[in-house]
Amino acid sequence: MAAISASMVKELRDRTGLGMMECKKALAEAGGDIDAAIEEMRKNSGMKAAKKAGRIAAEGVVAVKVADDGSYGLVIEVNSETDFAARDENFLGFVAKVADKAFAEKQIDVAALMVGDLDSAREALVQKIGENIGVRRALVLASDGVVGSYVHSNNRIGVLVSLSGGDVELARDIAMHVAAVNPQVVRAEDMPAEVVEQEKEIIKAQPDMEGKPAEIVEKMMGGRINKFLKENSLVDQPFVKNPEVTVGKLAKDGGAEVLSFIRFEVGEGIEKEEVDFAAEVAAQLKG
Repeated sequence: MAAISASMVKELRDRTGLGMMECKKALAEAGGDIDAAIEEMRKNSGMKAAKKAGRIAAEGVVAVKVADDGSYGLVIEVNSETDFAARDENFLGFVAKVADKAFAEKQIDVAALMVGDLDSAREALVQKIGENIGVRRALVLASDGVVGSYVHSNNRIGVLVSLSGGDVELARDIAMHVAAVNPQVVRAEDMPAEVVEQEKEIIKAQPDMEGKPAEIVEKMMGGRINKFLKENSLVDQPFVKNPEVTVGKLAKDGGAEVLSFIRFEVGEGIEKEEVDFAAEVAAQLKG
């Protein structure tokens, strides 16, 4: 058997991104031939998935499913590295499998959801399309009334809305509004106190507040805070399909009240890596 040196193991690690022991074992099985070891590692399906694991997956799709009786719904986000991969039929097939299992089990713990067949399917998909794939998050919304859903046409935004009273169509209309306008809360009183305080600090720092008496500042700030709350509270917003009525009025006219909503947008909150492609190419050439 050929002697396996530390430098050979390092080279294989650098070329594959896999662990030291796995590289050492592959080299031993290949008789010290690095190219042969790489070929076997590719055949054995671990290399590409491991190599891609550090890549940021901030594209992808959001999927929703709602029970036939409208009693509950699921929204789930599955990420890829590029929008191109997110449109791939194999990727979308994987998303459907994940959503079906999560919906059937009402499972929102991603780690528990992915144990077994789904994780194997994910690794196989990484091998096939050459990108990091990950299930990021899932939530279930249940209701004693009705749950409706809306998915934006490019599958980047998914919304669930829970109503007391009304029907699925009304809930879907309100979910569509949530997708388009992105309210922060259902009602003004639901706005977290820290968000209100942060907004007050922003208002106080605006140029037209400078030099004004404290009582005038407070009065102006009160008006602007009320405006901020109305603009960001679902029931106070003009309905996107008919700005003459608020969403709250729309729900009331339909014999309903908005209880809650969930809105997922692909990649929100993920810090994307900004790549300097010229520098990257130069570094590769230098290496």
